[in-house]
Amino acid sequence: MIAHTLGEIAREIGASLEGLAERAVRGMAPLDTAGPGELCYAESPGLVDKVRGSNAAGVIVGEDFPAIADCNLLRVKNPKVGFVRAMELFRRDERFSGVHVSAMVADDVEIAADAGVGPLAVLESGVSLGPRSQVRAGVFIGRGVRIGADCDIGPNAVLLDGTVVGDRCILHPGVVLGSDGYGFHWMGDHHHKIPQLGIVVIEDDVEIGANTCIDRATLGETRIGRGSKFDNLVHIAHNNQIGQHVLLTGQVAVAGSSRLGNGVVAGGQAGIADHVEIGDGVQIGAQSGVIGNLAAGEKVWGTPARPMGRVMREQAALGKLPELLKAVRRQEKELQALRDRIALLEGQQAK
Repeated sequence: MIAHTLGEIAREIGASLEGLAERAVRGMAPLDTAGPGELCYAESPGLVDKVRGSNAAGVIVGEDFPAIADCNLLRVKNPKVGFVRAMELFRRDERFSGVHVSAMVADDVEIAADAGVGPLAVLESGVSLGPRSQVRAGVFIGRGVRIGADCDIGPNAVLLDGTVVGDRCILHPGVVLGSDGYGFHWMGDHHHKIPQLGIVVIEDDVEIGANTCIDRATLGETRIGRGSKFDNLVHIAHNNQIGQHVLLTGQVAVAGSSRLGNGVVAGGQAGIADHVEIGDGVQIGAQSGVIGNLAAGEKVWGTPARPMGRVMREQAALGKLPELLKAVRRQEKELQALRDRIALLEGQQAK
């Protein structure tokens, strides 16, 4: 079991400690449930009563948090950031080095001395694996794939021929990089497959969620920019150019040859059409359908995607439709009654 003292944690996260430096911490927990031996955090001074009643071994708080007698407080500028940094101290280091006896590795594969290859992994000809990188059980790595330093390739991931992965990338289980793009040409009586000859390039510090698929380019490359983070079950089609620090959540799909700028965020199940340009910092709401270009900084939602403020007004108006329909029907009845009355009067005058 990993254990640290409050004094050690304070030094690692740059906190000033008020309390017992030798108090042992064996885990992390939310403020509401933290018990003896666990560390938690309070994001605002308004939580002072909860902190006072907590059984936690210590609480990470902000610099403006009130002092509490008999409570171990670790003061930092940003409590949440401090808590995340403390969590890293308790993360188990599961790295290993060497090649498992059951792995199948081609003769010309280059593996750094401190890298690890797990059981039943397959590394084909021309693969290079950088320092401290980990290839977990059942991974398939095709010909000529290059993987940088400090990467973690999760179980049963597939990296097909020519794929390039930068440094410090995390690929979760079942990720597929470099499968064929969806390209066919109608020949009059059948769909003819277009060869997919390009590659996939993953830049540094990218994390890709489980069962996400990124297709190789028809020609050239499909590229994922530095620092981007993808959730599970994301699909990136061929020839897409994804910028830096892009966030794509579960089941987002981007059709081919589109370009996403830096810092784009897309909510779950959003779909982006092919050959569109999405500017820097665009925010796309969940289940949106983007069918055209979006300028930098736009916030959109809906299908077709349109400005979020407009969609909110439309949704508010839709909620008023039942009452509006009742009012229209009532007015129609009143109008019909008025017409009937006029017709009756006109008939009497005619006599």
